[in-house]
Amino acid sequence: MDDNQPLTPTLEMSRRTVIETGTTALLLTALPRAALARDPSDAGESLSSVTVELSVNGRSHALTLDPRTTLLDALREHLGLTGSKKGCDHGQCGACTVLIDGRRINACLTLAVMHDGQSITTIEGLANGETLHPLQAAFVEHDGFQCGYCTSGQICSAAGMLAEARSGMPSYVTDDLTHPAAELSDAEIRERMSGNICRCAAYPNIVAAIKQAAGTST
Repeated sequence: MDDNQPLTPTLEMSRRTVIETGTTALLLTALPRAALARDPSDAGESLSSVTVELSVNGRSHALTLDPRTTLLDALREHLGLTGSKKGCDHGQCGACTVLIDGRRINACLTLAVMHDGQSITTIEGLANGETLHPLQAAFVEHDGFQCGYCTSGQICSAAGMLAEARSGMPSYVTDDLTHPAAELSDAEIRERMSGNICRCAAYPNIVAAIKQAAGTST
């Protein structure tokens, strides 16, 4: 063997072999999981569709959906109600907040089939005809938005939050737990709305709008 022969080709082949072997092992590990995830009755096709009756903004809609369809996708893609926004799609930003029987919920974290027959309210259903909901009017008056992407979620969340406060539901910063209704100070509002993120940082205006709508504006 020539002592001057470079060793680089041998090293390159060895590295390539390791990479190929590792990739093959990874694929062999993943394949059984992928096979188990499929429904054997449909040989790999999508799950059987289901029919769900959604009551949205006072109107009933019978939809045939993949059972894995989120409520957010059902609203946006099947009913054309695009006011509810898909932000993080992980329940962290609050842009998709809607009301279910008056309670606020992240529509991206729940399945449409779980809400058959329940009353769903989106931002499109808050106004009374041409008359804005008090929260909508207050957000306009106080410039409670900039880009507007989070606004529908902010307003729906605020509507649910005000109902919670009126019912006496406390927050982490509530001082008097015996009071029938929490006093909506700035700190209370910020804590109760902390699940809704505004990347434009319009928080002071959002707080002012909510205080006005709650009748506590000074």
